[in-house]
Amino acid sequence: MKGLIPIGFSDFREIIERGFRYIDKTRYVHNLCTTGKYYFLSRPRRFGKSLHISLIKELYSGSKSLFEGLWIYDHWDWEKIHPVIHFTFIGIDLDEQDLNKSLHHLLDIEYDKYKLPKNDFPLGIKLSQLISKVALKAKVVILIDEYDAPITHFLGKNYKKALKNRGILKNLFSVLKNEDAHLEFVMLTGVSRFSKVGIFSGLNNLWDISAEKSFSSMLGYTQSELEDNFEREIEECQEELKKTRPSLLADLKKWYNGYRFHEAAETVYNPVSVNLFFKSKEFNNYWFETGTPTFLIQLLKEKGLYNLENQKKTELDFISYDLEDLRIFGLLYQTGYLTIQSRLENGLYILDYPNYEVKKTMLLYLMEAYTNTEMAPSGLELAINMEESFKMGNISEVMENLKVLFQSIPYQLVSPSTEKFYHAAIHLIFTQMGLRIHSEVCTSNGRIDSVIEMPDTIYIFEFKLDISAKQALEQIRQKEYFMPYKLRNKKIIGVGIHLSSSLRNIKEWEQEEIWRN
Repeated sequence: MKGLIPIGFSDFREIIERGFRYIDKTRYVHNLCTTGKYYFLSRPRRFGKSLHISLIKELYSGSKSLFEGLWIYDHWDWEKIHPVIHFTFIGIDLDEQDLNKSLHHLLDIEYDKYKLPKNDFPLGIKLSQLISKVALKAKVVILIDEYDAPITHFLGKNYKKALKNRGILKNLFSVLKNEDAHLEFVMLTGVSRFSKVGIFSGLNNLWDISAEKSFSSMLGYTQSELEDNFEREIEECQEELKKTRPSLLADLKKWYNGYRFHEAAETVYNPVSVNLFFKSKEFNNYWFETGTPTFLIQLLKEKGLYNLENQKKTELDFISYDLEDLRIFGLLYQTGYLTIQSRLENGLYILDYPNYEVKKTMLLYLMEAYTNTEMAPSGLELAINMEESFKMGNISEVMENLKVLFQSIPYQLVSPSTEKFYHAAIHLIFTQMGLRIHSEVCTSNGRIDSVIEMPDTIYIFEFKLDISAKQALEQIRQKEYFMPYKLRNKKIIGVGIHLSSSLRNIKEWEQEEIWRN
């Protein structure tokens, strides 16, 4: 379908009636509605979950005219109309409003919609009564959008409130299983899959399609969908940005594609980022603009995690988690900061940043968190200077810029008893510069602190706290850290760095060419 690109719209009826563009995903919806009954779908924020739920609402409401021109129009029984009970936790002021009161209000809206007398029964009974009364007309469709918002909103802020809200949701949604005879279709969406929330323990027939290959492209744009539905915008951006079509498409893929929800599935684009790019015709960070992942960043810092690339994890590490056991990689995957790259023969999954937009901005937030310095503009200028220095082989200039950066870090933030802080800060700075850096590389003789690979040179760094740069360099030689890189046909330079706990900075450094073919 053609038309204006919808920016900030998530209601299917409004999009169609106002002539906005909708990328046809109704074949997936037909598959959902004809092959199952109870569903759960987890996707990152701003990925189209609310639009999807509103589409299903209109489908079961018999709004045939809205679907004209879409695949499902000729494949659906439009006489099949069912009452829909639709809850969304988007827009509720969770800080100010008690969740019990908010849920009673949402139920009251549904009672009014079906012209039923309201009551003050407990939430579970109130929902059960609503379903049974509405079902007198036809079996009921239950749609719950962003079910987990009352829990995730309080992560890192109010653990007791998150637990309390989880209990409230458990008591409410546990009644759905007992209403099976009255239900036609049930779907819940959210960002996270909490394994102990009542809807999952109570609704044991709920089909979690979050990682199902057949539904992996239901939300987001595939490559073919992008090229087929945005032809005019692609041409306009080519002209505006002075790029060829292949070059523009390659940049779009680098910036906004890369989300994979099954190891064998096609990757998809973040739809909001693509829509905003075509509106502004500028490559920029659009997904992060709606909110900094403050809690996640702080949790990563507390755990000393900063290198998130190519993480090997079991499925249990990231598919779900509990409030009592917040698994950081589960949080990162389900919220969209990491995605599946592949699955190894031994069953382990490789997780990585989905694209440049997410990686670039996450690194910036991590860098600021670890150094407590805003990287723009002075910090970014230092990073750019260091990048140029590396290209020229000027390690002296790199070290001087690092000293300036460390000098700007507040005194009380730097722990004098650990090298971890410096490792993290240097890794993040170098990665932000786009350098190929590998940290804590294990060899048969020990663990290399950092390896940076340039077109004709490999730099091996060893950091030592309150130990001389000469001794650090000697460790590189003695443990032969250069051995795994001898066949790269590049010269290898060792760099020993003496970090001073009293200065809270680099005290001295030495470099030496230790291998050349």
